[in-house]
Amino acid sequence: MSEVLVNGSEFDAERSEGPSPERGEASDSGGFEGAGAGQEGFGPVGGPNLTGARRRGRRMVKRPGGRGYSPPVKPEERLLILDTWLRSGLGATDFAPLVGLSPHTLYGWRKKFEERGPEGLADHRARGRGSSRVSEVTRRSILLLKERDPDLGCEAISEMLLRGPGHPASANAVARVLQEAGYHGELVETRPHKPKVTRFERSRPNQLWQTDIFTFTLKRQNRRVYLIGFMDDFSRFMVGHGIYASATAQLAIEVLRSGIDRFNPPEEVLTDNGPQYVTWRGRSAFVKELEKRGIKHILARPRHPQTLGKIERFWGTLWRGCVQTAVFRDLDEARERVKLFIEHYNFHRPHQGIDNATPADRFFEAAPEVKKTLKERAAANGDELARNGLPTDPFYVTGRVAGKSFSLHAEGERIIMTGEGGERKEVDLKSPEGGGAEPTVILPEAGNEEPPGPGESPLDEGLQRLRDAFGEREEKESGDEQVARA
Repeated sequence: MSEVLVNGSEFDAERSEGPSPERGEASDSGGFEGAGAGQEGFGPVGGPNLTGARRRGRRMVKRPGGRGYSPPVKPEERLLILDTWLRSGLGATDFAPLVGLSPHTLYGWRKKFEERGPEGLADHRARGRGSSRVSEVTRRSILLLKERDPDLGCEAISEMLLRGPGHPASANAVARVLQEAGYHGELVETRPHKPKVTRFERSRPNQLWQTDIFTFTLKRQNRRVYLIGFMDDFSRFMVGHGIYASATAQLAIEVLRSGIDRFNPPEEVLTDNGPQYVTWRGRSAFVKELEKRGIKHILARPRHPQTLGKIERFWGTLWRGCVQTAVFRDLDEARERVKLFIEHYNFHRPHQGIDNATPADRFFEAAPEVKKTLKERAAANGDELARNGLPTDPFYVTGRVAGKSFSLHAEGERIIMTGEGGERKEVDLKSPEGGGAEPTVILPEAGNEEPPGPGESPLDEGLQRLRDAFGEREEKESGDEQVARA
């Protein structure tokens, strides 16, 4: 599924995928629907399936009826429940649902009571499980983000809080807030994968592009359309896309040329064995285009879509986030709305597979500067919350210009620019005094002037004035020369 609960935290399913670079000897886009294998807390999910049963993960969903998180049971209530259970003669499996507990909890209480008596049932925790140490503003922001996009995991919400209003909240804190609001972990079935997963990722932007074709139906017209996309392997940045009524080699070449014009050519292009890219005899038009530009063509293994795992994973994100529920009027509206979604994906959506950076952060090699600026701004905003109780308006700009990194951020009413060497300089974004007034443009009133006749122009009068002025100047200069000769 799109997200799983790991040690109390949800992880977005967008992880780095990977085939081998040359022949695409690769597995799926991640061992667990994109979630990397070997993570702590996955249990059998991250390892080989020895039993043959369907693997199951967890995700945070709203409790039926809006029922919130129940507070911890007091020690005296535990003792009463344990005594009732032992007197009833029922098994733990039959008695636990009657009191809203799990059989494991009953067995644990009985073991503690047998070892330490009533003292073993006392709560020795420093604070209640249901008390999350986040501000009210942060709590409301977490719930608003989850309600607006139920597919968001705790890691994604934590990163979006850091990038948006600047509220620092860990993934565990987000999970506690969601539990208090009535969310709980739900078991979901996942697809089994081979135990060994081979991954790859290029080391810099524009080293390798992946391309694939995604198809969907315009519901109102019952018309099938095709989305051709090119993705940068290093950053997951969508460098080019186009939606068409058919999928041909010429259209794939058109999208490739558009991406090259905007972001320069890649060194390699990875494709599947579709007829738009290869032919059974000779060289296809797409291959000839790559050779003409000096781009190496890498071909994936037949019937192995996991080789193009990164862009295949993006198709799933596009489907769930836009195409699945959208009803487009026509092809033009589909193009416009998909374009807006891809721009949001490129520049605003944190991607866990690239260390919670956005694809644009990595593609333009500004990820370290963005991370540093976000942390500094979150710390400053936390201090402002502690002193005044209100967050400051978010403002930061960071990136690279001419190979040098920079950042702009607000400190109260001041705008500070930090250079690559750490030097700080205050920037005045206000207009200078006396220069704030805009120039007034006086236009002639309609109807006050007669239209010029044939061969005449409204500029004739001004040109005549210039001729007269230059004529007087020439006469004066010639007179001065005659006086000088005399």
